[in-house]
Amino acid sequence: MNVFFRKRNPKFVKAASLAVMMLAGLLAAVPTVFAQAKPDPVALLKELDQLSDFSGKDFSAVFTIVTQKPGEKDSVTQARIFRRDTKKQFLILILLPEVNKGQGYLREEDNVWFYDPTSRKFSHSSVKENLQNTKAKNSDFTLSSFADDYAVTSMTEGTLGKFPVWILDLKAKTNEVSYERVVLYIRKDRTMLLKREDYSVNGRLMRTTAYPKYIELDGKLLSTQILILDEINKGEKSQITMAEQSVAPLPDKVFTKAFLEQVSR
Repeated sequence: MNVFFRKRNPKFVKAASLAVMMLAGLLAAVPTVFAQAKPDPVALLKELDQLSDFSGKDFSAVFTIVTQKPGEKDSVTQARIFRRDTKKQFLILILLPEVNKGQGYLREEDNVWFYDPTSRKFSHSSVKENLQNTKAKNSDFTLSSFADDYAVTSMTEGTLGKFPVWILDLKAKTNEVSYERVVLYIRKDRTMLLKREDYSVNGRLMRTTAYPKYIELDGKLLSTQILILDEINKGEKSQITMAEQSVAPLPDKVFTKAFLEQVSR
């Protein structure tokens, strides 16, 4: 081996050294290149919004929500959701528990109504309200737009588990949203939301939501499993699973009070 080293061509040694130096220079420049590839935060929000926007088509699915509270038996809520994103319409029909079966929420123009089949009356509701006795809000099941409703205050890089992420800190531009401040953790390699943190006006963390499973539907990306942790009442959480998702056309009557009354009988 020593003989080999003694007989090496000086020109070869010089060329190899130069190649090593050039490679080291290229590697040193890699972080700078990636730093320059940082996306526009508003464009990233719009891309995220588009993943669940079914404008031009109807969307429906069944959501099962298992809610856990310390010292209490798990409660199960099931609802069938109908959406027409082009007109920002939705109808939420409660299937379980049996005692609440037939109750529903309907967005009609700018109004959100709650229907109780027992009293056969409609009352004003809001997308900010929790769905039944769960940690989910009505807004979790309807079309929303981060780009329209929030302004980006900061954008940083980080990791979540094994995934590199963009961390976007958002501030509400309207009082129509459920939370004043939202922090999103978005995968870098493929745009999808992995985690969301919701904060109150005074900066207190209210809930943390994780999105561990996704499916593709008609070119869109939907989370089929969602875990919501109540950060105020520790130990309380809801797990949401989605099934029977469809983009089949729905009759116009689905998004009316008359339909909700009819199916609630």
